[in-house]
Amino acid sequence: MTTISSSSSGSIASTGLGSGLDIDSIVSALVKAQTSAKQTQITNLTKSSTTQLSAVGSLKSALSTFQLAVATLNTADSFSGLKATSSDETKATATASASATAGTYTLEVDKLATASKVASQYVGSSDKFGAGRLTLSQGGSNYYVTVSAGDSLSTIRDNINKLSSTSGISANIVTDSSGSRLVLSSTTTGAGTDISVKSSGDSTLGKLAIDGTAAYGSSTGGYLVQAGDAEFKLDGLSMTSSSNTLDKAVSGVTFNLLATGSSTVTVATNTDDLTANIQKFVDAYNTMVKSISSLTDITTTTNEDGTTSTSAGPLSSDATTRTLLNNLRNEFVNLSSGSGTLQVLSQLGITSQKDGTLSVDSSKLSKGLETYAGNIQSFFTGSDGFLKRMYNAVDSYAKTNGILDQQTDSINATISSLKKQQTDLDDRTAKLTDILYAKYNAMDSLVAQLNATSSSVMTTLNALNKSSDD
Repeated sequence: MTTISSSSSGSIASTGLGSGLDIDSIVSALVKAQTSAKQTQITNLTKSSTTQLSAVGSLKSALSTFQLAVATLNTADSFSGLKATSSDETKATATASASATAGTYTLEVDKLATASKVASQYVGSSDKFGAGRLTLSQGGSNYYVTVSAGDSLSTIRDNINKLSSTSGISANIVTDSSGSRLVLSSTTTGAGTDISVKSSGDSTLGKLAIDGTAAYGSSTGGYLVQAGDAEFKLDGLSMTSSSNTLDKAVSGVTFNLLATGSSTVTVATNTDDLTANIQKFVDAYNTMVKSISSLTDITTTTNEDGTTSTSAGPLSSDATTRTLLNNLRNEFVNLSSGSGTLQVLSQLGITSQKDGTLSVDSSKLSKGLETYAGNIQSFFTGSDGFLKRMYNAVDSYAKTNGILDQQTDSINATISSLKKQQTDLDDRTAKLTDILYAKYNAMDSLVAQLNATSSSVMTTLNALNKSSDD
């Protein structure tokens, strides 16, 4: 008798009672023999591809983080070789550019540069003006404001302010119990820049005429603050300036005058800020290198029994990663152009270690900052500066649609192909299982029938033999 059951593939399985064979085991073994090699290949490739996909994602993240740190540091202010400091920042501040030289300057401000502020005579709060034109003059430049019949003082103010972006003159109205006055202020400082206003057209506009060289009177317009030059002494030398920003007095140094009084400005090596920013770069680079190493290193471990085992990072054999690391290392030996005698990082005591990370010799760095103070800024942040080159060295890999994105697309395509292969293998396995069960079930049924026939024949023969004996 044959016992029938359903196989995992949906076909009719047999326990092999007719033949005495373990059909399930036979079918399973035959199917495995036909499919196990392909299944192992798909499983291994899927695992390695998924691991590699994750590794490429981690690599891109590490590169992007490094790029962000480099971009943040790649400013002229971050690597200014010299720094100007003031002994009294309420009196004056200063900044130093790459062309400055170290030195100390005594500054005594006697008078700040002033901008013109003028006012018209009193005007009635309800006064209206006839048609005409106002001409605002300052430092040889004229600005014209058209007045329409019936315009109020506030309308004229608004029309003046519409020109402020080009004229630098703004208007306001000041009102008290005696009436209103039109007040004009300028952003331009220096002697000879007083504001004057002339009127033409209707006689009512004459109330708005202002002589910027005459002091204000309630019945006549004039200046409230007269434009004037700054007067100061720099290292004992008497000087004047139309602006409170002095960018030509000392080469490479800009002084900002804030109040009258004395102060001392010192221009010296920007040691603290430079050291801090260089360390920020080193830290960012080392973090990136350590992340890459965790993905590429081959590690050998000695077990308790004395045997050794080796494990490799998911990108240990990846040619793209090796090329990236070589590009980064090349930037440390490529000579910098445009930064004078400072050409490589090692001149500042920054060197590469065996594991690829950077180390900083603080004493050599301090000495290097003093020696190359005038070249630091151009070396790091110049048009072809070190930071720009380091950024570019990883940009082709980390940018959108860059090398790593292309590699990611390729791995995803491989994973999709493996999923299709797995589906095809599953279908093949199911069909092969059905075919084998059909064949062995038929064989088992035939054996059962033959066994039944044999049993019937033997029963008949035994009966005949018994009758013959009787």
